Amino acid sequence: MKTSDDFFSGKHVLITGDIGFIGSALARRLVAMGAHVVLVDSLIPEYGGNLYNIRDIRDKLDINISDVRDPHSMRYLVREADLLFNLAGQTSHLDSMQDPFTDLAINSSAQLYILEACRHYNPSIKIVFASTRQIYGRPTYLTVDEQHPLQPTDVNGINKLAGEQYHILYHRIYGIRSCALRMTNTYGPGMRIKDARQTFVGIWIRCILENEPFEVWGGDQLRDFNYVDDAVDAFMRADDDRADGRIFNLGGHEVVSLIDLAGRLVQVAGRGKYRVREFPEKRQKIDIGDYYADFHSIREKLGWTPRTGLTEGLSKTIAYFKEHLEHYT
Repeated sequence: MKTSDDFFSGKHVLITGDIGFIGSALARRLVAMGAHVVLVDSLIPEYGGNLYNIRDIRDKLDINISDVRDPHSMRYLVREADLLFNLAGQTSHLDSMQDPFTDLAINSSAQLYILEACRHYNPSIKIVFASTRQIYGRPTYLTVDEQHPLQPTDVNGINKLAGEQYHILYHRIYGIRSCALRMTNTYGPGMRIKDARQTFVGIWIRCILENEPFEVWGGDQLRDFNYVDDAVDAFMRADDDRADGRIFNLGGHEVVSLIDLAGRLVQVAGRGKYRVREFPEKRQKIDIGDYYADFHSIREKLGWTPRTGLTEGLSKTIAYFKEHLEHYT
């Protein structure tokens, strides 16, 4: 399997959105394997980039402060890359409803800039695109597999669906070796916790560590989760010919309600209070209800399965932010 230490050695790897949460964890793994890594991030405050995430590997990689909406930058950046992990995106569902044109520019139009740059300047590149469970919308059945209808509930989901489909189209029409991973809730060290733009789990953790109560909206909804190291493993396994042109769900072994998740966080942190309340109206309209994924396709094709249990992952995450909280708030 292509996650062996020698497979990525010497490879030129480009990661967009990579000073954020998942991208920095991916960069750390690749640097340890001897890859030549270039990180591309706009460092726009709302989108999660944080230089502290790469403090331990800063001198072992290159950083390019660029915006994926700039086609001129992308033409230059893709030229030498063997592999592109395309993680750049706007992740806030509520922001996408309040400012749909920015979401369109980042999650849809910019993906065409990237793909056109690859088509014209580096057609042999391999691209792994970070898609999302949000494109399924409110599930009509559970567990959600890749054949489930696509019915996004917000602008973010529609634009992410377009970005994903552009990657698959460019594989089919132009032969660009691309694939997409539909991610579920990902959490872990380095995640955004200053607000809920990236994930609600982040703001819960911040409140717990600052001895503030947090709110659980709804509470009965069921979710699955992936610890960041498991998500990184999936991205690295996707650099495989068997993934080309395909779409895979990621998912977790354990399904929990939001109330149960809140209780578990409080338990592993040793402190914290929360209250359950109804969804605010503007959130309720775009909520997806229960969701958990069927990930047997990536398990069968690429051998991926999550290895980190939820309690273990939450414990590692809480421990990290207890030590480094000041750099994330």
